[in-house]
Amino acid sequence: MKTLSVPRKAIPFILMTPAFIYYAIFWLMPVVDGIIQVFTGIDGKFTLFGNFILMKNSALFNESVFNTALFVVISVMLQYFIALTLAIFLNIKFKFSHILMFIAMIPMAITPTAVAILWKTGLFRDGWINSFLMGIGVFKDPFLFLNTEGFSALMLIILVDTWTVTPGVMIILSAGLQGMERELREAAYSFGANKWRIFRDITLPILRPSIITSLILRMIAAMQVWAIAVMIMGHGKVPFLVERVAFYVDVVPGVQTSAKLAFTYSFTTTLIVFVVTMFYYRVSRRGSYMEAVNG
Repeated sequence: MKTLSVPRKAIPFILMTPAFIYYAIFWLMPVVDGIIQVFTGIDGKFTLFGNFILMKNSALFNESVFNTALFVVISVMLQYFIALTLAIFLNIKFKFSHILMFIAMIPMAITPTAVAILWKTGLFRDGWINSFLMGIGVFKDPFLFLNTEGFSALMLIILVDTWTVTPGVMIILSAGLQGMERELREAAYSFGANKWRIFRDITLPILRPSIITSLILRMIAAMQVWAIAVMIMGHGKVPFLVERVAFYVDVVPGVQTSAKLAFTYSFTTTLIVFVVTMFYYRVSRRGSYMEAVNG
């Protein structure tokens, strides 16, 4: 009786076949169907820009684009400043640094839904935030956080998001700092470099791979923000691109154009994320290449 011989190089592909089938059925097929829906009109015929025009003319489109862009810029800059400061501070390895690291990582263990509930209970008129601020004398009367609108409401969402995701960025940067040898700093000090020169010429170049990786991941996540904004402020108060997807799926699913708008918003957001990621990746690689050439 002959035994079936399988080439060695084919074994990994055979073992990965169930995973490929799973992703093809539950990921690839819905994605392909969604793209087809974007370029199919309500009448079932092909349309190149019809659904995009529908999206452009939909309610709160301009506000959602503006809020998403502003959220990405402000939140990423603020979170990186705080995360880098904490990572450098905790890398000093003082007596209670491990305890502070543990405390700083606590928000990572809380799900976005729990974060929204936690902060919304605090943002109520009689919530724990007003109780605390009035207790220390900052406010005499309760501040109506949930009644804020426009830029103030956006900043409120940014602060909540910063509290949630900054520890994750800090961990990535801290891991990058672990590769920095103490001998490098000591050698720099022996040649007369000050702390700023060491930070600029040694610390930041070592952190560059960690910064690029975490920055791309953070930008992608920031463009997809919606859960915290919806659970704290509700739909439409602070509109984002992905929030519009949830709105047309959950709030107005019976309207004829809702599905088309949801698919188009989702496709547009994905396309923006892809373009921004590729642009940043190319710029960062070109910068690395120029440094190597000039170096």
